Amino acid sequence: MDLSEVLAREAIRHTMARYTHAGDRLRVDDFIAVFTEDGILQSEGVEDIDSFHYQGRSEIASWLTRWPERAADDAAPTHAASFVRHHLSTSLIEFDDPGTARARTYWTAYTDIGQDHCGMYLDKFKQTGNDWLIAHRRIRLDWRASNSLFTTAITRSR
Repeated sequence: MDLSEVLAREAIRHTMARYTHAGDRLRVDDFIAVFTEDGILQSEGVEDIDSFHYQGRSEIASWLTRWPERAADDAAPTHAASFVRHHLSTSLIEFDDPGTARARTYWTAYTDIGQDHCGMYLDKFKQTGNDWLIAHRRIRLDWRASNSLFTTAITRSR
């Protein structure tokens, strides 16, 4: 591993942290800034009720903007958590060529109940200038607590 690869790995980790911080705080502009212009954000391996697919910064921004809004039919919040904190752990980053990389990263989300849900990010990154941006993120949900505060999050954010 040479210095350029070390720097690229650290830039990718920085992008992952920016995504997590922006998403947990619903900072839409910061959130979409970690994606390429045509980036894809989608679920994987979940039931239809939890399935989503958004392509391009504008679609992703539109989806995230809906999170704080209340559902028109019952005025219920998108989710029942007063806070959410995603924690990233093991991350395997592999380079396809000098300008593209793939990563598999485990994540766990904590809310008022403690560990709420967890899974894996399956990513494709593309170098854009000095940044490494997400070209395609597949979010796999591996587990959700029986009392998860996020059981309605996807359906109410559509």
